[in-house]
Order: sequence, then structure tokens, then C-alpha cells
Amino acid sequence: MKRFGWMLLAIGLFLAACAPNNVKEEKSWEKYFAQYKVEGTFMLFNNSQGEFKVYNLERAKKRFSPASTFKIFNALVGLHTGAIKDTGMVIPWDGVTREIPAWNKDLTMGEAFRASAVPYFQEVARRIGQPTMQLWLDSIKYGNMKISRIDTFWLDNSLQISPDEELGFVKKLYFDQLPFAKTTMKSVRDVMLMEKTPKYELSYKTGLGANNAIGWIVGWIEENRHPCFFVLNIETEDPKVDIPKARMEILRNILTDAGYFKGEM
Repeated sequence: MKRFGWMLLAIGLFLAACAPNNVKEEKSWEKYFAQYKVEGTFMLFNNSQGEFKVYNLERAKKRFSPASTFKIFNALVGLHTGAIKDTGMVIPWDGVTREIPAWNKDLTMGEAFRASAVPYFQEVARRIGQPTMQLWLDSIKYGNMKISRIDTFWLDNSLQISPDEELGFVKKLYFDQLPFAKTTMKSVRDVMLMEKTPKYELSYKTGLGANNAIGWIVGWIEENRHPCFFVLNIETEDPKVDIPKARMEILRNILTDAGYFKGEM
């Protein structure tokens, strides 16, 4: 059970922690993926009710490049080690013009996180250094824990993590159960908060894999102080599919289907 306490290494371990009658495969969610002609999985864990729902169980066990969802981990280690002083720390633009305009300027850590600015977090990783980064990957058992180059390993399929491992990771972040200072974890949770309304708070990080073929959203929705954790992973071979649009609409459709956004959960 100690190993489980560190990380949900497999979906079987997560399921073992739930009462059998509280685990449900939601095949009805397939229509949301079919609408965009993508393959994928969605996992939803209602912490207060202990209710766990999943679509495409087999895919939930499979590991993929975390892409920019790794910025959650990178930010935690950066803040913990001092590579990032605080969420307002600016890293100057390197002068290289990239296709995403929001990246082409000096950015704070908070701005870089929300804009998913790869160059900012590549510099953070370089400042952390490979030995320290490897130490924390091993300590937390994040995915397969593999590093190629220190500033590309979460983008080049060296590092891989499964949807169920991502779910376990963000759940521990929410409950201050990772081996970082509580102030560090709170800072990262704060930059993950993307929507705040009187009815709900939606916190997440997106990720987009190589050639825009893999899409992620990981995080939680909170209503009445009750968190529900989710992970969405989608994939397509069709270059015409707008993955950023598809992943967000699938997320919102499924959460709406599950009864969220009304402040009643």
C-alpha cells in the first residue's frame, strides 16, 4: 500500500482502491470522441463520492509523451529547487520568433504556464539540470522516468506517462501529498486555475504531442469544495482535426454529461 501511496502505477491499483460498485465503464462517452473522429480515453474520479468512471480502459493504461502536461511537474521541481523563484519570475525572451505570438516576449512563470510556452520551461529544465530532474522523476515515479536531453525529454517520446498515472499525480498535487513544500504545491495549483465562477472552479493543464497528433487535458473541477479529478487523452492520424478545439469540447461535453458546471455536485 505504501507504493500505492506514492503513485497509481496502474489502473488496477486505482480500481482496487474503489468499491467495485463505484467503478463504471462509461461506453456512452464514445459519442464525444466519434464526433471529432479521434481515439481516446477519459477518466473521472469524484473524490467525495469515491466514484470512478472511465471510457476506454485499455488506453488508460498505455503510456504516451506527456507533452506540456509535464509543465506541472517541471514547475514543481523548478519552484522547489529555486530554479523558479516564484510565479512572477521573468525569463527574458531569447529573441527567436516562434509561431505562437504569446511566446515571443518576456514572460513570468504564471504567464508561461498559461500560454504553455515551451521555451520558458525548457530554460527552467536546463537550470534544474539533468541529475536533479532525474532524482525527482525517480522519487515521484513519474511515468517511465526517462530523460534523453534535459530540454526536450518530455516532448520527444523519451519520457512517457499513462492517463491513470497522470490522474494519480494531479490528485496528489491537489491534496498536498507530493514531497514538495505546501507553498510550492499551492503556487502550481494557483497557476492551473483557468476558470473561476460562483458555481465551479476548473483547473487544468493541456498538452499537445508531436505533429499535433496527441492531445491531453489533466486537472480537476471543484464545486462546493468537492474536487473531481479528470484526465483526457486523444489521438488522431487526421491532420485536419483541430486537436486543441476537440480536446476542450470533449472535456466540457463529458463534464456536462456527468452533471458538472451547475454548482450542484
